[in-house]
Amino acid sequence: MPTNGLHQVLKIQFGLVNDTDRYLTAESFGFKVNASAPSLKRKQMWVLEPDPGRGTAVLFRSSHLGRYLSAGEDGRVACEAERPGPDCRFLVLPQPDGRWALQSEPHGRFFGGTEDQLSCFATTISPAELWTVHLAIHPQAHLLSVSRRRYVHLCPQEDEMAADGDRPWGVEALLTLIFQSRRYCLKSSDSRYLRSDGRLVWEPEARACYTLEFKAGKLAFKDCDGRYLAPMGPAGTLKAGRNTRPSKDELFDLEESHPQVVLVAANHRYVSVRQGVNVSANQDEELDHETFLMQIDQDTKKCTFYSSTGGYWTLVTHGGIQATSAQVSASTMFEMEWRGRRVALKASNGRYVCMKKNGQLAATSDFVGEDEEFILKLINRPILVLRGLDGFVCHRRGSNQLDTNRSVYDVFHLSFCDGAYQIRGRGGGFWYTGSHGSVCSDGESAEDFLFEFRERGRLAIRARSGKYLRGGASGLLRADADVPTGVALWEY
Repeated sequence: MPTNGLHQVLKIQFGLVNDTDRYLTAESFGFKVNASAPSLKRKQMWVLEPDPGRGTAVLFRSSHLGRYLSAGEDGRVACEAERPGPDCRFLVLPQPDGRWALQSEPHGRFFGGTEDQLSCFATTISPAELWTVHLAIHPQAHLLSVSRRRYVHLCPQEDEMAADGDRPWGVEALLTLIFQSRRYCLKSSDSRYLRSDGRLVWEPEARACYTLEFKAGKLAFKDCDGRYLAPMGPAGTLKAGRNTRPSKDELFDLEESHPQVVLVAANHRYVSVRQGVNVSANQDEELDHETFLMQIDQDTKKCTFYSSTGGYWTLVTHGGIQATSAQVSASTMFEMEWRGRRVALKASNGRYVCMKKNGQLAATSDFVGEDEEFILKLINRPILVLRGLDGFVCHRRGSNQLDTNRSVYDVFHLSFCDGAYQIRGRGGGFWYTGSHGSVCSDGESAEDFLFEFRERGRLAIRARSGKYLRGGASGLLRADADVPTGVALWEY
């Protein structure tokens, strides 16, 4: 399996939602806590940490402040501890409906309340002491079985999901976590939901909904009967077993899903490593050898391409490109230039990658012409969730417009044609740009949007007007940004 952070376990961040649908918030002023926020933003994000050497107790750290939640003997709660002390230890008691009760370990009282009237002084659990866990990470990821060290894939032939992959390769390895009715569903790349008996269904029915549990930084999925998902049998079929407590077999890691792409050269053939280490545009179909995992360096914004054969593209003697490097270095980094529906790649020697007459790629050109341009197609996001600086993109209730500041998210469907993407939303309507840059979602015909992968995990979306889509103060999605930065970048 590749190194260099290619497959990284996600740091699990989440919000805690009380019985009145308000989020636990850590304020900078006075390090006070309240439950007043209607949506999940930076101040509402928390990280669960095990308390070293303290058994089953856990710590709640504010992502915003970097400080720990504490509850005193008098029930007063705050988020001011820079280092966790005894008052920071809590027990998490999952309830049958999936919510959590949080009990102070040293004092035995329960944490709850509303608005700015929070305390940890209740002796019994009422609805005011129950919290729903809402994950704050991007919901599209890879799922790794801790016990088998195998990735969960969709197996269309067997009509199931199985933990059987050595690598999270191809579109089948993408999972989308759907949050609804205080529980989570696992949605496959073909938009079906995993039921607890292992079947895939088209609707998120009760047996396809799970309660999330955390154990030592890992995730477990509990079904409506109190049993946990686990890989079963030689094939690793994912279904609920008999266990009512999560052991290693029932634990999973969520890992970041980097974009996987195919490239098409000017000869209309796919770039491939099928015939050896040389990267060449010589194939007529897109399979594993034509798929490359693309990772963007956060500092330089340059990208690497990792092949199915286990090597990074690297610049070699006389400008050749080979998929042979086991490590990221300067020679494996390529600068992307976005040219409408095409992309050009500049290697570390300062020259552009071109297609030679025999189809092989080489970084030997000083200028960009037809042979230096490629179509780049994202293949592992057939369904898409977008998050901006203020929240997720979601249909606006009672309107054909789109909000950009929501805690919940809608799943959109992508189709691709000649370097551009069409986006479909609820009811099958297409995205299109209306008057004054507004973006609507009920189009009968498709409008082309261009995707530009600008940062690690973030892309810019360009409308036919040449403007970029952004979220603004109004909370509406608009196509009126001149530069692909800040509010015009989307986590995908």
